[in-house]
Amino acid sequence: MRGMTAISERALNRSTLARQLLLERRPLGVEDAVRRVVALQAQQPASPYVALWNRVAGFRAAELDAALAGARVVRSTLMRITLHAVHVEDYAAFRAAVEPTVRGARLRDRRFTASGLTEGDADALLPELLERAGEPSGAPELAEWLRGRTGIEADCAKTAWRMLRQYAPLWHAPAADAPWSYVAGSGQRYVAAGRAHRPRLRDPEAVAAGLRVLIRRYLEGFGPASVADMAQFALVQKGRVRAALGDGDGLEEFAGPGGTVLYDVPGGVRVAEEAPAPPRLMAMWDSVLLAYADRGRVLDPAYRKHVTRVNGDVLPTVLVDGYVAGVWRMAPDGSGVEVGAFRPLPGEVWAALEQEALGVRQLLAERDAAAYRRYDHWWAKGLPVVGTRVFGPGPSKAR
Repeated sequence: MRGMTAISERALNRSTLARQLLLERRPLGVEDAVRRVVALQAQQPASPYVALWNRVAGFRAAELDAALAGARVVRSTLMRITLHAVHVEDYAAFRAAVEPTVRGARLRDRRFTASGLTEGDADALLPELLERAGEPSGAPELAEWLRGRTGIEADCAKTAWRMLRQYAPLWHAPAADAPWSYVAGSGQRYVAAGRAHRPRLRDPEAVAAGLRVLIRRYLEGFGPASVADMAQFALVQKGRVRAALGDGDGLEEFAGPGGTVLYDVPGGVRVAEEAPAPPRLMAMWDSVLLAYADRGRVLDPAYRKHVTRVNGDVLPTVLVDGYVAGVWRMAPDGSGVEVGAFRPLPGEVWAALEQEALGVRQLLAERDAAAYRRYDHWWAKGLPVVGTRVFGPGPSKAR
């Protein structure tokens, strides 16, 4: 630790916000923005749109539609075995990096092995599956392909397919008639990753190289960060992270809160801790809430269980001065955006939140105002809200 520059918790918060384009919306194209922020969690189809709306000046949803339709931004199972939208040039390295995690979690899962299939069977089937999925195909027809190819029972094939599709290098195929480019549930279609961007999953050298790329990209978008943070972001073993770091490969080192060693890319963006941070209405599962082992960088531990629910849902949050200060939703009666604060907020903050709320309301209303409606039930289950306002076309309303 001797000789390391110390960095405070608040300075880490501002570094994250700056790199994640949350201190100021930037005039970037969506492809550049996606590369800058590294990856957007995308299990809820509207979330990448809300995430980019928070980060890109003059964001146009149609530009993200076009990037997804042209496979310049792709949606697939990646870090933490969850859906992410990433730039296509990052896909192969990111997927190779998490290969051991995804393989173990899906091909050794009882839901897969109970079908009678083995890891070896999956390896043998993979080239045929990618050939079969050369054109977008729905889940039912691919599950039927698996049943016909292996002879397993229909119910087993359906379950085994769910595991196999999360392991295989498949992209979610966008649909032109879906409000957020993707159809939810059983209507989703899958397509093989493009040959030029297909990861070498069983190649140890490619897997190790992919993790080195992922760590570097992670630090560019989320650093400075600890070994535990990197392991959390990717859901890989800390030993793999340490091996990938090697001798540091020219990385800078800092002494974080509590003396934790933090790594960063040379010249990584760092801003003064007193830099102002404007309010933001964040997407569900926004990456800034999930990218660290220590989420205190943006989320007070007292609020964590309220924001991250027991089943893993991460609610749409409100950032005030760079930290989670509440949650938001579209009001059930359709009157506007409802913001619930976890602590009393001054009038000028509510005024700034109103402008953000009106903007996100317009974004959702143009596509699907009910995008997050299925998660409204969490509002009735113990949120520590001390003040609520609804922002719509007319005067705001306190509740």
